[in-house]
Amino acid sequence: MNTLALGATHQRIRTLAPGVVVSLVVGAAASFLSEHYAAPVMLFALLLGMALNFLAVDGPCKAGIEFTARTVLRLGVALLGMRITLDQIASLGWKPVALVITLVVVTILVSVVVAKALGFSRLFGMLTGGATAICGASAALALAAALPQHPRKEHATLFTVIGVSALSTLAMTLYPMIAQWLHLSPAQAGVFLGATIHDVAQVVGAGYSMSTETGDIATVVKLMRVAMLLPVIVCAAMITRRQGLEAGGQRPPLLPWFAVGFLLLACVNSTGWVPTVVQGGINDLSRGCLVVAISALGMKTQLKALASVGVKPIALMMGESVFLVLLVLALMHWGLA
Repeated sequence: MNTLALGATHQRIRTLAPGVVVSLVVGAAASFLSEHYAAPVMLFALLLGMALNFLAVDGPCKAGIEFTARTVLRLGVALLGMRITLDQIASLGWKPVALVITLVVVTILVSVVVAKALGFSRLFGMLTGGATAICGASAALALAAALPQHPRKEHATLFTVIGVSALSTLAMTLYPMIAQWLHLSPAQAGVFLGATIHDVAQVVGAGYSMSTETGDIATVVKLMRVAMLLPVIVCAAMITRRQGLEAGGQRPPLLPWFAVGFLLLACVNSTGWVPTVVQGGINDLSRGCLVVAISALGMKTQLKALASVGVKPIALMMGESVFLVLLVLALMHWGLA
């Protein structure tokens, strides 16, 4: 029995290895280019992956690319839990928590309604709204993993990742200038930047470019938004259960395993027992998994199909970002900061 199990495992590894290795190489190349040209690593991973999309058609790499785009992606989402602690959230009091919950819920609901009005599915609105409201590309990938299968889901996911990465880079440059123009205090600027910029790295860059206090507050507020990923994933999983069975014929769990992993790691990290070097290592591993997974998703995508999305999805994502800025400023004006 053990011999059979070992043989099956060995065969499984041999089947997956070519695609996994190719995804790792593309991810490493994307990281190298990102470090040297100061551009979003997710964007490089997508573009490099799409340039190699012929590998995902039929051949020795197909199975490994499928595995990386699905399982490695979910592992990276689970490891995101090591970024946050309950103490970080409690340290700012209830007002920023209320602000973050409100902006996430309202932005996603408005996105769903507008997407439907523009002729898209509600799930596409949830995907783009979640990416804008929570944590950019990471949220898009996490939600895509939890939402029901759809013929165009991967195209929608990749478009969302490209759009939110580009908008986040633009926000990192523009939003500090908006904060200065509005004469926000360092604390207010931290809340504003942390609540509006899409990706964690860009929040850190924008916040600390203004002041240490602004950077500290912006980072914590941003991590609160990351924490909202869990309840939104649960909502997405509930939608999936209502829509029927997974491809394998089994009813999907109410709480996916990667959401459980996210929650457990956040709880462990909150104990204060995890050494800084371990936290950093797990965060780097999470980022690496997501980059490799998006490389694989890029390889599964035909550029022609992605280019045919039209103007409406672009307008939707830009509108979501503008709406988020206006909503956060309104909530801050009403005292939720």
